[in-house]
Amino acid sequence: MHRLSHVLYGRHSEVQQIGTLLRAARHGRSGALALIAEAGEGKSALLRYAAAQAADWRILRCSGVESESELPFAGLHLLLGSTLDRLDTLPEPQQRALGGALGLCPSDGADRFLIGVATLTLLAELSADEPVLCLIDDAHWLDRPSADVLRFAARRLGAEGIVMLFAGRKGFEPGGLPELRLGPLDAGAAAALLAACSPGLSPDQRDRVLTEAAGNPLALMEFPNMHRDISPAAPLPLPLRLQGGFERQIAAETSRTRTALLVVAAEETGDLGVVLRALRLLGHTASALDDAEISGMVVVTGQTVTFRHPLKRSAAYHGASFTQRLAVHAAIAEVLADDPSRSAWHLAAASTGPDETVAAALESAAERARERTGHASAASALERAAALTPDPDTRARRMVLAVETAAQAGHTERARQLADAAERLPLGPVECARVGGTRALLEFEHGSLHRAQQLMLDAAAQVATIEPERAALLLVEAGRIAWTAGDIAAVQLTNDRLAELPHEVAGPLQAALRGGIALLSGELAEGISIIRANVAFSVHVPLEMISVRLAFALQAALIGDMWMAREQLTELADMARSRGMIGWFPAIGTTLATAEFIVGRMREAELVATATVRIAADIGQPSRVAGAEAVLALIAAIQGDEQRCRELAERNLRNAPGDHNSVDVTHSQWALGLLDLGCGRYEQALGRLEALHRAPAQARGHWLDLLSDLVEAAARLRRPERADAAMAEIEAWATALDAPWAEAIMLSCQGMLRGDGQLLARALELHLIADRRYDHARTALAYGEWLRRERRMNEARIHLRQALETFDRIGATPWAEHARIELRAAGEGSVPEPENDVAARLTPQELQVVRLAAGGATNKEIAAQLFLSPKTVGHHLYRAFPKLGVSNRVELARLRIG
Repeated sequence: MHRLSHVLYGRHSEVQQIGTLLRAARHGRSGALALIAEAGEGKSALLRYAAAQAADWRILRCSGVESESELPFAGLHLLLGSTLDRLDTLPEPQQRALGGALGLCPSDGADRFLIGVATLTLLAELSADEPVLCLIDDAHWLDRPSADVLRFAARRLGAEGIVMLFAGRKGFEPGGLPELRLGPLDAGAAAALLAACSPGLSPDQRDRVLTEAAGNPLALMEFPNMHRDISPAAPLPLPLRLQGGFERQIAAETSRTRTALLVVAAEETGDLGVVLRALRLLGHTASALDDAEISGMVVVTGQTVTFRHPLKRSAAYHGASFTQRLAVHAAIAEVLADDPSRSAWHLAAASTGPDETVAAALESAAERARERTGHASAASALERAAALTPDPDTRARRMVLAVETAAQAGHTERARQLADAAERLPLGPVECARVGGTRALLEFEHGSLHRAQQLMLDAAAQVATIEPERAALLLVEAGRIAWTAGDIAAVQLTNDRLAELPHEVAGPLQAALRGGIALLSGELAEGISIIRANVAFSVHVPLEMISVRLAFALQAALIGDMWMAREQLTELADMARSRGMIGWFPAIGTTLATAEFIVGRMREAELVATATVRIAADIGQPSRVAGAEAVLALIAAIQGDEQRCRELAERNLRNAPGDHNSVDVTHSQWALGLLDLGCGRYEQALGRLEALHRAPAQARGHWLDLLSDLVEAAARLRRPERADAAMAEIEAWATALDAPWAEAIMLSCQGMLRGDGQLLARALELHLIADRRYDHARTALAYGEWLRRERRMNEARIHLRQALETFDRIGATPWAEHARIELRAAGEGSVPEPENDVAARLTPQELQVVRLAAGGATNKEIAAQLFLSPKTVGHHLYRAFPKLGVSNRVELARLRIG
């Protein structure tokens, strides 16, 4: 019986799942699967099965290698090496990103997730000719950049006809991919496999092998070929037992064969030329590989030599003596002199103690990895370089750089471990501050805002007298965190600390906090004036200074100038998409979605927030997921989707750390209050919004909409006195802002509390000037109700119809139903049912695609903007056209799509 079929005994369901994926891909539907198992349990055999079933496909393969796991994009290069002739079919930014990662052109430091998009686009281009099967074996040993890129691409598969199969041991992180976890074979399958592989065993031998193998398919096939009499009788972990058996096989080989196996094991790429040159340096010829190939330990194909199983490679390496391994790594390093990054790692493996030459080579390798966005690999190189560094100060510098680099890679837990190790070294104040600042950012990203702010303050204090410039920057970061947490006292403390630094250092940076501090001090007009000046100045800041531009956009949002914030954030989001700066998108998208919501562009807010959640989850930014989901909760509240609103908001509130009211917490509480208000539960709404108003929070320039909901709840409950504090705050802000939108909110609230129709009518005019249609509809509903109570039925119906039309268009179901009830009460003969909104027929992803297509963008251009493949874009259009009643892009362009 064929060897492949042996290891598939007892794997019927697994074979079925892979077969389902392959059949779907033949019909244009892509999929991915992570096979997780212990060594020898058959994951590699399942990959071989998939390859056999897809023999007429384009098959791309790569395998993680333990010693290569620190070389950035090594795995990706192995997978895509045969496809690079198609690189010029990619959009230019993607060409640069992928080419730079693979060392084909100078790296421009592209976001590693743009490299993932480029990988997906390249695979989609290949799938235009035939289905594509990507087989990634030993995924637990992939270098981290390759693993990140491939998982990112796999999560975005859609309608391309691509299957990606990852096979890794327990501990491999599938990163959200569907998982298939293998286990030992059951007794019947194990016995059947053993009988097929080794029919000549005696009953005693068979029973011993079945006991020792414990259902492991590879053990069942390999144990009969080993010296069973000397196998350990005690139950050891199965991979160790297997490795022990392989080591005994290797020990029986000649000295030169063992050396050849060790060289193949230590050389990470399977490059036959490198192996042969290293063997020559060690005094052997190519014939040293002959016996190893004859014995079945390795396979030589073309210019590649590989082990038949990873455990055989592990046995060959770890079964050798320490001095033998050192000699082999030294020989390989010499052969790889023209590849400084790989050579540096082999030199490190050949080092027995501190060596500045090797440490410096590793630091250089780390710098090259950083240039190619291989931050995880760079962090490992720096950690090893630090360990090999003789000079204590240089060792500390390299270790601190490793901490910062791991954090930049988004690998929080790794960065924390490195920070722990760094703090065990004799660090100076500057190094302590750098580690503390990095720890603060890690805590901030994962929602521990109070701890993040304190860590940043402590870091600034450590360098205030010796590096005041660094201290000032750390304090500005501390102030930003405090604002996000809504910790007013902490903002003031940060400003006080900044004022203690030399004026020539702190003065320019204090402008970033001065406006907010003025707001906190009750000097609203001064604070607003300062922030407006900052925002006006921001147009002169180059767009490439994305962090500065984002800070100014956030200041615009702080004072409620959402149209200005939206304009700046849209420009930044477009740049992040076009240049592949995906890591920046969630920070931009969270605030952009908020701005779209506040100005009443609910559909746009939902699109941006949905995209933000997806990308932030993919790249490991949980705080951004929370921020975007809070906006989605607000939208669900307006739509009256109680289940979704509560699910999103309450999850945020459960997961919110600390004792401060962050923006996400405020938005989540607001969403629940707004839900109650729309559903007519005015007492619950008022109680929730009152509690939110009393809680410590940042200056509420952009919370006027929230406060107006509190006022409306009080007015509808006929408890105007419970709105006094909120109304006073609205009036103070509206006076200081002197803007139509703020005055409209103030007049609308005053009109509802006082039952004054003239105030409501003036508010309606200002809402139109400010182009805030949702606010206009809410006020039109209140004004229509007032007119009906005044028996001015004709006028009432005009305004109620306007409100109803807007509510229906944005899907605000409870508000629309309220307007319908009022219309009927005002004598409307035929109250219109909800319009069949074109956009409402589409999913958020389909709507994004359709809008861009209607504007004339090609599938490739849309794919580049939305981080999808062109084929998936085509699939969304294929699904959207029948929903919209069109058959082509010309007809699509004629539709009014909301």
